[in-house]
Amino acid sequence: MTENAQQQPTAPSTELPTQYAPAEVEGTLYERWVERGYFAADAKSDKPPYTIVIPPPNVTGSLHLGHAFQHTLMDALTRRKRMQGYEALWLPGMDHAGIATQNKVEQQLAEEGKSRHDLGREEFVERVWQWKEEYGGKILGQMRRLGDGVDWDRERFTMDEGLSKAVQTIFKRLFDDELIYRAERIINWCPRCLTAISDIEVEYQEDDGELVSIKYGEGDETLVVATTRAETMLGDTAVAVHPDDERYQHLIGKRIKLPLTDRSIPVVADTHVDPEFGTGAVKVTPAHDPNDFAIGQRHGLESITVMDERAVITAHGPFQGLDRFEARSAIVAALRSQGRIVAEKRPYVHSVGHCSRCKTTIEPRLSMQWWVKVGPLAKAAGDAVRDGRVKIHPEDMSKRYFDWVDNMHDWCISRQLWWGHRIPVWYGPDGEVVCVGPDEQPPTGEGWKQDTDVLDTWFSSGLWPFSTLGWPEQTADLRKFYPTDVLLTGHDIIFFWVARMMMFGLYAMDGEVPFKTIALTGLVRDERGKKMSKSFGNVVDPLDWMDKYGSDAVRFTLARGANPGTDVPIGEDWVQASRNFANKIWNATRFALMNGATVEGPLPSPEQMSATDRWILSRLNKTVAQVDAFYEDFQFAKLSDALFHFAWDEVFDWYVELSKTTFQAGGEGAKVSQRVLGEVLDVTLKLLHPVVPFVTDTLWTTLTGGESVVIAEWPGDSGFRDDAAEREIETLQSVITEVRRFRADQALQPGQRVPARLTLDGTALAPHEAAIRQLLRLQPEGETFAATATLPVAGATVALDLSGTIDVAAERKRLAKDLAAAEKEKAQANAKLGNEAFLAKAPDNVVDKIRGRLAKADEDIKRIQAQLENLPQQ
Repeated sequence: MTENAQQQPTAPSTELPTQYAPAEVEGTLYERWVERGYFAADAKSDKPPYTIVIPPPNVTGSLHLGHAFQHTLMDALTRRKRMQGYEALWLPGMDHAGIATQNKVEQQLAEEGKSRHDLGREEFVERVWQWKEEYGGKILGQMRRLGDGVDWDRERFTMDEGLSKAVQTIFKRLFDDELIYRAERIINWCPRCLTAISDIEVEYQEDDGELVSIKYGEGDETLVVATTRAETMLGDTAVAVHPDDERYQHLIGKRIKLPLTDRSIPVVADTHVDPEFGTGAVKVTPAHDPNDFAIGQRHGLESITVMDERAVITAHGPFQGLDRFEARSAIVAALRSQGRIVAEKRPYVHSVGHCSRCKTTIEPRLSMQWWVKVGPLAKAAGDAVRDGRVKIHPEDMSKRYFDWVDNMHDWCISRQLWWGHRIPVWYGPDGEVVCVGPDEQPPTGEGWKQDTDVLDTWFSSGLWPFSTLGWPEQTADLRKFYPTDVLLTGHDIIFFWVARMMMFGLYAMDGEVPFKTIALTGLVRDERGKKMSKSFGNVVDPLDWMDKYGSDAVRFTLARGANPGTDVPIGEDWVQASRNFANKIWNATRFALMNGATVEGPLPSPEQMSATDRWILSRLNKTVAQVDAFYEDFQFAKLSDALFHFAWDEVFDWYVELSKTTFQAGGEGAKVSQRVLGEVLDVTLKLLHPVVPFVTDTLWTTLTGGESVVIAEWPGDSGFRDDAAEREIETLQSVITEVRRFRADQALQPGQRVPARLTLDGTALAPHEAAIRQLLRLQPEGETFAATATLPVAGATVALDLSGTIDVAAERKRLAKDLAAAEKEKAQANAKLGNEAFLAKAPDNVVDKIRGRLAKADEDIKRIQAQLENLPQQ
């Protein structure tokens, strides 16, 4: 028996309740783990470190299935490494979630009839901190329900003092290295959240809009432009055409009348314009479109802002004060009345950007903002993956990563909020700009003011792998646990978070990567593969399923669906099946304890074991090796499936059942099997523990008397293999399976006993007669025995007396029907394999499949003919 040296086993208890009740176990057991410090990592330990970065959930959030999914996988990785002797750190924490949290508090204020401006900045921020203390962090308690083995003593928050220092430090360094700058550019503006948002926070969807074609200019000097945003024409400062477009050569350089205004605007030539698209002429609104802004920069055009921060028209005239959508209709109507609408198309379906948080239509807007110059940072992030310092798993996800980092635009990091890390820059009365580091005093005196903006939330969460370990101080935690080992996260935030951490980690840590492996998961979907959404009515609260079926059942269901990089469908039926699996583990362990299973003392030698004992130990070691390989490849679905089938099919359904006759017989054979069964359960419970921690710890401590499976030693592959025993038991299984199938075909009840004569001499099955009879409910033949059915299976013969138990005529009719079907299948396969034209064209795998069908048909024909011959004559 392998046992952690720090544990001193006591005499195991043989008592377990008849049923497993998760609600009575999970909460108490989790608090015991925490109190005993099982999840606390020691920076002074000489054990090798293993660190996982947790994607910090929003302070406003609660546990959803996506969290439960990823947390289950991260917890499994960490628990296994801890059992393998690593100093495992899984550090918890939360993100301050700038826009989302500010919105929560502003909603609260609105219910009081107030706005943040009524409070002022300082009082409002204090109110947010109060909200955070009262309502924030709900998800942390829910993580306990799930069983997250995190080091609670190291819990961090992106706005705590240490992380705030890290943010100010890296901002200052980037500023000094001229990698942060301030510039006026077109940004994505949310008129609802009243802040800039980055490109990756914009969600595009197909909206019904309108496409109107408008005539600009007068007489011979006219152009037609098409637009979906007629309201922005009030800010047009040019019309652009391609320099080689012969239709407009006479107009290039001239000025034409801008409708509805008293302005004239130039016609400029720019290669950005596609002469084949539309009329080949485009309106240029530099203050309200990123492409137009670039054209404006090239041609020295004026940028005229015609909307305020709430997307209300500010341009003088009859449209001033209208919302952008109201203005759109009013402007089109005004143009129509002047005869300037050449064509209208509605609905016109086109892609429109929306704020990912509030779903408001985004407004491109010219604004002075702070930016990160991402070029050298993004190159370093790409190089780290290309040269193998960081592995992306699955590998085919690397393309998405490179598509982003190789084509990244400068990152707008300023947000017009009050909740967040305020930009550490002060402006002086004479235009001075001073960036202040964490240990520096800001300038004082009349006229000095700090920038009012805060940093994008992803700026601080991009520092998470090292700021949580104490950076910029060279702490013991940083030296021990950085770089981290695995970042496990959804493929949907490669751009939001993964790339940010790569850029900042390599920059701040002098080229040292923030993590060695990026393991990307899919997204959780409903059982039909549909995205979970409140509007679809298919969102599931994992806590409801935990209440109903237990946390282990939810965890096992999620892990069993986790194929790398692919989405995970999940339904309640699957959780119920996982609950049944937990119950099966419970009942099998109860049986083992009641029959004297033990972990005490060394394993008996192979010579002392039966073939059944050697078979299960051989299968056990192969399973250990298989599970280890799957863990290293992040194949959670495969390792969970392997454990499920080994535990349920081989241990519980076969080994436990085959052992019953041994235990009933008693003697030395029973003692050997008691020790083997104890070993098998000991190892199986350890293998299952990282995924289903609660039931396994309860059972393992009862079985072994050990302190906790959390700190038990992960099982190794002893190398024991017995292929001969595996073949012998496979033969035994085939006999039992075939006879069970025959019994079912005859509509015999599972518990119905049938007289039988077994001819096993000269086969490997001879030692298993007692087990065969017990599992198949076969009683001794008796004096009046008459073989009415004889089944030749695997070199043995099972003769059954079914007198009075079956309708022979009906059975002959059923078998004749099966025989005809098998002969038809054989004829069809032979016909195809005899067709030279088919064989010349068909792929090898198709031909092999047909050959397999032919072999199966031959086998079925022989089996059915034998059954017909062995039925009684009428």
